[in-house]
Amino acid sequence: MLTARFKKHTLIFKQASGTSRGVLHTKDSWYIFVALQDSPECFGIGECSLIPGLSPDDTGLFEDELKSLCDNINDYSQWIIKRGALFPAIRFGLETALFDLAEGGKCLFGETDFTKGFAGIATNGLVWMGDAAFMKKQIKQKLDAGFNCIKMKVGAIDFNEELAIIQSVRKEFSSGQLEIRLDANGAFTEKQALEKIKRLSEFGIHSIEQPIKPKQPCSLARICRESPVPVALDEELIGVSEEKQPHLLAQIKPSFIILKPSLLGGIGVAKKWIHHAEAVSIGWWITSALESNIGLNAIAQWTFKTANPITQGLGTGQLFTNNIGSPLELRNGKLYYNPMLQWKTKSLKP
Repeated sequence: MLTARFKKHTLIFKQASGTSRGVLHTKDSWYIFVALQDSPECFGIGECSLIPGLSPDDTGLFEDELKSLCDNINDYSQWIIKRGALFPAIRFGLETALFDLAEGGKCLFGETDFTKGFAGIATNGLVWMGDAAFMKKQIKQKLDAGFNCIKMKVGAIDFNEELAIIQSVRKEFSSGQLEIRLDANGAFTEKQALEKIKRLSEFGIHSIEQPIKPKQPCSLARICRESPVPVALDEELIGVSEEKQPHLLAQIKPSFIILKPSLLGGIGVAKKWIHHAEAVSIGWWITSALESNIGLNAIAQWTFKTANPITQGLGTGQLFTNNIGSPLELRNGKLYYNPMLQWKTKSLKP
């Protein structure tokens, strides 16, 4: 028999983080703790992470749903069937808490060279939207930190300024030296998207995520066909039922899909996306979605197990002033798990 409880934690950004959907100063997460009834000292932790305006379960019903799940935790399998698709963040938190419990609170998917500290995961350096000076400062910081792949948010400031920033980077670093990924978060209109992408293509861009808003499959399919820059689907995957996954990929035919387990409904759902993508030769990588180190750790451990050699998107753990202390470290553009460091979870105790 199991018992469960949860605790809310408001993460505070070190600096305001801008996307095309607005500027974030704080972000809420809820930690779910699942334990054996006769061994409450042994428990697993999972993170239910919401992004305002993006997470499907960002509603006033979220906390009530989480409480109901914890009160009826021994029926969790039925909850997944009946309610899991409506609350992907909770499903991800539950899934990873159960993995954590099963493995005794250390290695969620078994011991690997990552959890032993022998190997890291190559990740992109994230550059947030802002004025030109702010974005240039971030780029310099990422390059100084050893990243050879950066991901720039675009679509919030003047487009010509964004082009000038990218051009200045390319003058110093060739595409062989530095990979540039762009994320528009749906900021371009259907009419302007291809023209903007064509101008961006002059600078050796690796890929562009979600150039237009989701739920426009015909328009996005045309952009994917005609774009000189490979297009990656991100928000487009959110809320798509498992049976419709292969149909969406066949209709749009992107070059890549980007997997965010806490937005998709867990690692199990993300695995199905990978299966369908690989069946039609679509590339993929995994990205964290503003989780604290609790959620990031689970995603990173699974990412390493996939053995996907492409650069991943797991660099968001350093964004917060009050993150949960962990063995995770970013060094020279890679995410490592340092087993010599301890988790600092005292603040999570009831």
